[in-house]
Amino acid sequence: MFTFDRTLIVAEFQLVVDERVVKVGGTLHHHCREFQTICRIDIPGCRSLCGIGKEELLSDSRFTSLLEELRDGGCDFTVLNPGEEPSKEVEMLLSVGGDGTFLSSSVLAAARNIPIMGVNLGRMGFLSENRPEDVAKALLSGDYTIENRTMLKAEVVTGQDDIDSWPYALNEMTVRRNGAAMLSVDVVIDGVRLPTYWADGLVVSTSSGSTAYSLSVGGPIVLPDSKVLLVSPIAPHNLNMRPIVIPDTSQISLSMYSRDGKFEFSADNRTCELPEGVEIKISVAQFSLKRVRLNRSNFINALTEKLFWGEDVRNIK
Repeated sequence: MFTFDRTLIVAEFQLVVDERVVKVGGTLHHHCREFQTICRIDIPGCRSLCGIGKEELLSDSRFTSLLEELRDGGCDFTVLNPGEEPSKEVEMLLSVGGDGTFLSSSVLAAARNIPIMGVNLGRMGFLSENRPEDVAKALLSGDYTIENRTMLKAEVVTGQDDIDSWPYALNEMTVRRNGAAMLSVDVVIDGVRLPTYWADGLVVSTSSGSTAYSLSVGGPIVLPDSKVLLVSPIAPHNLNMRPIVIPDTSQISLSMYSRDGKFEFSADNRTCELPEGVEIKISVAQFSLKRVRLNRSNFINALTEKLFWGEDVRNIK
């Protein structure tokens, strides 16, 4: 049984500037303007879907097949004007694209406390793991589960008024050097000071982000419902500084210094530049992201299929 009155679909898009694609999916920076079209799908019996996407997406056969299945279930499409805010009555969001699109869509979903489901038209698809051909049937039959995913919050304590972006993240928050000079990062966790990291940067990750940037810099894989945070250095110059796992109740304080006088701070796929000496406090946000998971999906299977985890000729049956 389809239990949501309204669903929002956020689809992947490309923005071309001077005949060059500068961004695929997500929120665009500074001089770029976000292009999106909102589609509203009405279902008989006061049930409706609403979608955000680019018109070119309608040429993707996987997406159009999904829409046809929804139409067959009684859906009727109408298109709203670009840039319009979704209705407050929207009760679910579908992110159509890849994991980058999902991260951008999660800003809209978490801020409005809307459950979000990822539909994979990208390459990897840990967050957007669902195939388009599986989504319509699951939505209409109610064959899904809503799980809570931890969100991170960042707050500038000293040196600057605020972070120039939405200060929340689903996967990770990262500080990185912004130049040739190495970054020194002073880390304090629950009042206990760690040895200074000398590195290209530092990643603070949720369990959801353990298969993202954190994994690339040597962090461990943890199950998404694990109540932990991961702190992992990026290319550390002191080789004995390894990633650590801490409780998600921890309060983390980061202070960055560099001869370049500045560094980059990222919250998922949003980046801003900050001056050295700034202290940033990172903790779990007061709200979580409601992620919609198909009941047939499995994190361990996703690791095997997408990262070939445990791939071994001896395991072939």
